[in-house]
Amino acid sequence: MIQEFGHIRHRTRSLLVTIVACVLVILFHTLGDAADSPARVPMQKVTIAYSSISGNMAPLWIAYEAGLFRKYGLDVQLVFIEGGSKAAESLVSGEVALAQMAGAGVIQSNLEGSDAVMVAGVVNTLTFQFIVDKNIKRPEMLKGTAVGVTGYGSSTDFVTRYTLEKYRLQPEKDVGIVPLGTMPALFAGLEAGTIQGAMLSAPFTLKAKKAGFAVLADLQLLGLEYQHTGLATTKRFINSQRGVVRNALKAYVEGIHYYKTHRQESLAVLQKYLKTDDVQAVTEIYEDIGLTLTPEKPYPTVRGIRTILQELAGKEPEAGRARPEDFADLSFVKELDSSGFIDRLYRSSTVSVSRQEVRPGPGSAAVKAETAPHTRRTKPDVPLAKPSSTPGPRNGFDEYIVKAGDTLSQLAALYYRDGLKWMKIYKANSVTMDNPNFIYVGQKIVIPVDDQARM
Repeated sequence: MIQEFGHIRHRTRSLLVTIVACVLVILFHTLGDAADSPARVPMQKVTIAYSSISGNMAPLWIAYEAGLFRKYGLDVQLVFIEGGSKAAESLVSGEVALAQMAGAGVIQSNLEGSDAVMVAGVVNTLTFQFIVDKNIKRPEMLKGTAVGVTGYGSSTDFVTRYTLEKYRLQPEKDVGIVPLGTMPALFAGLEAGTIQGAMLSAPFTLKAKKAGFAVLADLQLLGLEYQHTGLATTKRFINSQRGVVRNALKAYVEGIHYYKTHRQESLAVLQKYLKTDDVQAVTEIYEDIGLTLTPEKPYPTVRGIRTILQELAGKEPEAGRARPEDFADLSFVKELDSSGFIDRLYRSSTVSVSRQEVRPGPGSAAVKAETAPHTRRTKPDVPLAKPSSTPGPRNGFDEYIVKAGDTLSQLAALYYRDGLKWMKIYKANSVTMDNPNFIYVGQKIVIPVDDQARM
């Protein structure tokens, strides 16, 4: 009897040990996943705005459609608020908690006294092409015409004014500035002839070219760091709801990963929000912006913010005194980066395109934006060929007609096998070329013969 009781007690003790061990294993895994998983709390309602109908907004749309905000405890409502200035106003008023919008709108709002800041940078360079009426062949032919922008204070407004000034045209004096609201409205304005130029991004660049409009400048090739698009909120909201912002950034960063690794699903989301069945157009966005320009670690670009402040300083002295760091809060992306959260996402999957083949972004070692026009990286095993429009040397010079996508660095690489020799071309054309970054399609330039390159 005693032996039987001891046997039962032994079995009971073994069972208890097994149960405790199982509990410990479950607890261990739960704690191990805690850093990456949302707390099991009731869903928190959050309103997030986006300020334009363009491919730059894709990470937000995809994070929402893939259910990633809900994964991190947020019941998100997406709202479209047209234009950067209006989106900034909605942030400041508390109407929305976060907004994916133009960096220029955040900076302008902050300079006017708000506490708006960028917490993520998803497009940190210029993606626009300056599309003009087919009858406009040179920048000076824009004088007396009107060009469209999505809204005052938007990225299209800032970049349009920046470009016109580089071409020595005064915005609103030499060239009218017409706010039309959205990218589709800009394209419609070009078609209707109510405007003669507009800064467009994909997929509207492709549509414009198919419709016969001309490209006067491709600003993406400048290699200029610029806070084009990102996620913004206010310091007030960060102080009161830091956990919400952190979880929103987790979903956003995971949305970028989903964007890069789920091609077909991402193309479907782009088609839905852009309201287009043009597969070629959304593919262009996916490959040129999603795979190439959208960073895995979406830090806001402090240098890109400085670019905007420098341009604003001519009209607003306060911008010249401002510190770029005050317009961004890098702590959320840094936290996700330092914890390994982002690296773990990509460790377990293969991105749709080899990252080694992506062209270098602004500030890369290949060509610094401050010292030379941007050039795309050329694979060393591909022989460099002369452009087809080159008629051959004449009196020590080659004549060349600029085509869409050309930069001086690119031409220097083609002619001299060295993109850093762009200054040689610039000096040869200094009488007719005011700015090496702003050559235009159809412009005739001369390229000095380099005997060393021809050997």
